[in-house]
Amino acid sequence: MADAKVIPFDDDRPRGGGAPRAQRRRGTARRKAAESGGMHEPGAVRETADGRDAGGVDGPEGAHTAPGAAGLSGLPGAGLPREARASQGARSGTQGGAESGAGGDADGGWDRRIAGGLAFLRRRLTGEYDVDAFGYDRDLTDKVLMSLLRPVYENYFRVEVKGIENIPSEGGALIVSNHSGTLPLDGLMLQVAVHDNHPADRRLRLLAADLVFMLPVVNELARKAGHTLACAEDAEALLEAGEVVGVMPEGFKGVGKPFSERYKLQRFGRGGFVSTALRAGAPIVPCSIVGAEEIYPMIGNSKTLARLLGFPYFPITPTFPWLGPLGAVPLPTKWTIQFGEPIPTDGYAPEAADDPMLMFNLTDQVREQIQHTLYKLLVQRRSVFF
Repeated sequence: MADAKVIPFDDDRPRGGGAPRAQRRRGTARRKAAESGGMHEPGAVRETADGRDAGGVDGPEGAHTAPGAAGLSGLPGAGLPREARASQGARSGTQGGAESGAGGDADGGWDRRIAGGLAFLRRRLTGEYDVDAFGYDRDLTDKVLMSLLRPVYENYFRVEVKGIENIPSEGGALIVSNHSGTLPLDGLMLQVAVHDNHPADRRLRLLAADLVFMLPVVNELARKAGHTLACAEDAEALLEAGEVVGVMPEGFKGVGKPFSERYKLQRFGRGGFVSTALRAGAPIVPCSIVGAEEIYPMIGNSKTLARLLGFPYFPITPTFPWLGPLGAVPLPTKWTIQFGEPIPTDGYAPEAADDPMLMFNLTDQVREQIQHTLYKLLVQRRSVFF
């Protein structure tokens, strides 16, 4: 370090016509470096032959760092090359942008929900919504009824849906399903399954028993949700209009059977649903539901109370009526709904709908397919509750 000029610590004379005090502090560091061996240490300040600071700091292996970089050496990426620091900054910016974007998406989701709710209220107040000839209110069903049923469907029964692609994307179709559970919750869960999972955004129109439309509040809600009376005329009209219609031919015999006969299909009536499908030329889609049988294990039936109340049966379960209203809470079983391969009906002649032998054969085919799928799902099931 032959060209370095050592300035005494107590020398207050300015260098080069008045160097600032900060340069004198750097001179002290150079003096100590010279006394220790006269060689440049990493990070030592270099000075030119005329006494002026070279304006940089020697980094490791003689690398020259720009002025002010030494004070930033404690920051992340300070010792990296310029390209690496730029890449690191880009990654940090991307991460920060993603976090900000996630927060923005959450805020945007709530904004959309609030806006949708306000728009729904405006439509209800102004009457800007449609109701078809059967009383189906699609706007109310999508925005309110499905929103109320969805937490039960997703979080309580944790319904798993299989074969949803077997429901046609367009045109009429008749879904035929088993019926169980003491209370007809399986029909509601089936409606949510089609509504939330079908890629073509299809809706299920269920055929319900007369009792549903005799109850004061249930009657209005069933109509608003798209359900209609289980009669051939209504079913045929819906199928010809291109709707997906659901029917549970077991009726009260299925939903009100004792727990000891669970997953054993009851008689499918006289095959009226097959005749309706043949007249409309709509395919029949067998559907099997596992999990509903155990929500209210029916161990008894009080026929006396059923006659007094006008019900087809009065269930007695391990919790009802012993626990009062708490006994009406269903058990949180794990459900599986599987839609089978559709059975085409458009290849038959128009007079085939009046052929009793053909109706019997098709009814038996649908029933056997549902029963076989139930047994297969039961074998695959690990537990009733998970």
